[in-house]
Amino acid sequence: MAYNREDSYDKEVTAKIASHIKEILTLLGEDASREGLLKTPERVAKSLQFLTKGYGEDGTEIIKSALFDEQYQQMVLVKDIELFSTCEHHMLPFIGKAHVAYIPNGKITGLSKIARVVETYARRLQVQERLTIEIRDAIQEALHPLGVAVVIEAMHTCMMVRGVEKSNAVTTTSAFSGAFLKSLRTRSEFLKLIGK
Repeated sequence: MAYNREDSYDKEVTAKIASHIKEILTLLGEDASREGLLKTPERVAKSLQFLTKGYGEDGTEIIKSALFDEQYQQMVLVKDIELFSTCEHHMLPFIGKAHVAYIPNGKITGLSKIARVVETYARRLQVQERLTIEIRDAIQEALHPLGVAVVIEAMHTCMMVRGVEKSNAVTTTSAFSGAFLKSLRTRSEFLKLIGK
């Protein structure tokens, strides 16, 4: 039996992006008709749609899809959430992890929804600073918790493979609301739990 992978992509969008990728290959001095590059424009078109699929998703709605009444009012932390995003300045990947915590105020959400929110905003053309804030704000808006904390640590290939070529640089961003912003003790507990 032959292997047959099927993915779902908008055929019209794929064709339009692929035509531009073919032109880019030619402008770079490549022969877009050579065997190794024949399917590259289509593959890149599909890849770009996958890497930016977050535009079709809403982080707040993801959280709201799994709300539960619960009187727990201590920190809920999901840490080391892998993230893969694309830098909007050079359209190169940045890769890292997110640590997300909130303090419930009568409502909790499914733990996987926190990871899905990270994925939703990461799968867009991004800067790490905005990504951090978008995750915080989606959780704040959906749950109305006593506070939200988000820390992202990532390595940016735009710094690693071009420009300054610093392969070990890690960028850390944070965004806090509510109790994490007002209480040094709460923020310190969060940072201790994520190992910072």
